[in-house]
Amino acid sequence: MTRHPDPRSIPTSPPLKGTRIVLAGVVALSSALAASEANAQLRDVKEKISGNTVNEGIQKNLPEQIGGGRGNIATQGTSMYIIKRDPFRAIRRGRQLFQRKFLPTQGFNGRDRAGNIAIDASIGAGVVDSCAGCHGRPRGSAGFGGDVFTRPDSRDAPHLFGLGLQEMLGDEITTDLRAIKASAIAAAQSSGSAQTRTLTSKGINYGSLIANTNGTVNTAGVVGVNADLRVRPFFIQGGTISIREFAVGAFNAEMGLQSNDPDLIASAINLQTVTTPSGMVLNGALDSIEGPPVTGSNGIDPDGDGFSNEMPQSLVDFMEFYLLNYFKPGTSILPDRATEVSTGRTLFTTAGCATCHIASLTINRDRRVADVETVFSDFNLADGFATDGNPINRLFATGATRFIAVDDPGPEPVLKNPSLGTFVVNNFFADLKRHDLGPNFWERNFDGTLQKQIMTEPLWGVATTGPYGHDGRSSNLEEVIVRHGGEAQTSRNAFVALSRANKNLVLSFLNSLVLFAPDDTASNLSPIVPTAANFPQNGHGAIALTPLFNNPADRE
Repeated sequence: MTRHPDPRSIPTSPPLKGTRIVLAGVVALSSALAASEANAQLRDVKEKISGNTVNEGIQKNLPEQIGGGRGNIATQGTSMYIIKRDPFRAIRRGRQLFQRKFLPTQGFNGRDRAGNIAIDASIGAGVVDSCAGCHGRPRGSAGFGGDVFTRPDSRDAPHLFGLGLQEMLGDEITTDLRAIKASAIAAAQSSGSAQTRTLTSKGINYGSLIANTNGTVNTAGVVGVNADLRVRPFFIQGGTISIREFAVGAFNAEMGLQSNDPDLIASAINLQTVTTPSGMVLNGALDSIEGPPVTGSNGIDPDGDGFSNEMPQSLVDFMEFYLLNYFKPGTSILPDRATEVSTGRTLFTTAGCATCHIASLTINRDRRVADVETVFSDFNLADGFATDGNPINRLFATGATRFIAVDDPGPEPVLKNPSLGTFVVNNFFADLKRHDLGPNFWERNFDGTLQKQIMTEPLWGVATTGPYGHDGRSSNLEEVIVRHGGEAQTSRNAFVALSRANKNLVLSFLNSLVLFAPDDTASNLSPIVPTAANFPQNGHGAIALTPLFNNPADRE
């Protein structure tokens, strides 16, 4: 049996000043502090509620979460200071914002629903008072949500696990494709003849282009991405570049909480280049960036509720950083099913499914500060982590830091910068391209047109994200596979031709790709303590961050 790292090895205080080290210690990316805290939507313990004798919930009120605004790395209490010097607190704060039940006095009002839905599909978005109201499964995590009316046939909200990895993959592929284009233009101009180039990045083919001697480019051969070669990893049609745009847009569309985020104003409106605190470069001169709602004709209070800048820049910073670092899905393979899962994965590949659902992709420059690997583990009491068979589930999360601690002048805690190393994203199963999967996947738009090309949905977590399809119209995994057509017709036919036994093996493989509830998953950071009073309600373990704060006594 594999033994897990000793949780006592976890650093509980910041590195000493005067050091420059790379830490490879253990850390978790979930923001669950304890099981009783992570119940999808959370109240603020400082609100006027009674009966909470265990004092569980969000520990800081909204002004305390806003702090001193963005500030800088030398100004305590600001988002930049916390992200750079106390990053695990920053992740935790973002998670608490994600779980927070916003009140009407804080700007929640469901937004104005008037307008042309054919132009602005967000008019059909669901009204909810917290992010966790839609993205609250598995329990206490940013999981998957329900349908919303952003197309006539609705939209099945995907889970948010691994969101930062998707953003980084899309951004790096874009850089590669645009470098190929620039090289082709330079070669055409220097040689005096047109140049054809294949567009390939991370082993994924996006067609080809022809660069002409006058600097123009023929992009008729480009596939799976717009002619601007920008991979947009979010939404069915590949519509959004960054987590920051996604978050600001969702706060407005679903909750009526507007932000006049200066980063998005600078990039989307003023066409400037901005690097966010999470390291995402937004270049308004090259890309079409989605601006914040407050830049519209309604001024600083678009919904007219009397509240302006309801999501200040610092809150957007924390939300972006949380989702950048949000852990990826896990795998759960019972020992007696390892062979059938392995065989099913081979059959999945042989059928051609892995042509689009590419298993693993490599990030060249990982901007996260840590990673968590979550797998099935039949650990027992002898390991010091659980009773035989873990009373909640048998998943175990192992975290490892991915930052460099750097001393800088002054008395402040050291900077904890992402190490920016390479990272292999395993069990991703997507190609970040748009495909036409045939009429069974086409969707109506409100203007009567059809959305025919859709982004390949990553399969990680697919076992726990039914119903299936971008619209949630398939009730189980086999139905959504058989529904494939168009570019996937050959692979679909290969699956249908399998024997019943072999189909079941493929389904066993897909059912090993799971999501998990952080508060119910034991980890090397907060192991199970079966001797705790009222176990397992208390002491059953969690993926917790508080021990990684510079001051663990100051809870979020």
